[in-house]
Amino acid sequence: MRKIFLFTISSLLLSCGSISKSTVNEQTTSKNISKEPSTTNIQRAKANMLVGKQTRNALEQNPYGIWFNSNFENYAVDTETVKLLSPYLEDISIKAFMGTWCSDSKRETPNFYKILDQANFNYNNLELITVTRSKDTPEGYEKGLDIQRVPTFIFYKNGKEVGRYVEFARETLEKDILAILSGVSYKHSYED
Repeated sequence: MRKIFLFTISSLLLSCGSISKSTVNEQTTSKNISKEPSTTNIQRAKANMLVGKQTRNALEQNPYGIWFNSNFENYAVDTETVKLLSPYLEDISIKAFMGTWCSDSKRETPNFYKILDQANFNYNNLELITVTRSKDTPEGYEKGLDIQRVPTFIFYKNGKEVGRYVEFARETLEKDILAILSGVSYKHSYED
């Protein structure tokens, strides 16, 4: 019984899921984070996290580049699945929510970029948003999108959500994205 309790507690602590907003240091969220969207300016809080709209370049710079670049280089893309996936991405836009503090985001986001690179994705159709531990931003980019865990990659076609990938794969990142975009029945990891 004790082992089950300890496993449950450690899973909750290690997950990049929802936490109470009251646990976030108000100084970090309001004082130390710029309220301007970031494309060239990296927004940093004391806890060394990016918050707001970002570019890939922000993740490639230190201190984030330490994990981003390493995970990107080390990921072996399933090229056969990406070949199948590539045509589906042509008319898709994506909102990617991640936390630079989150181990799941540190693992999945570089892999996601590597897959998109291999698929020749048009990055004008990607919006990268980094969030606090409470899954929010000062600008409210997450409002109405039910972001409870990160990373969350939301796929849109003609402005309408067609599906989302949340935190970790059911099968593989490539195969999950293919399922979402090809219309195959897909539920992300937290759907019943």
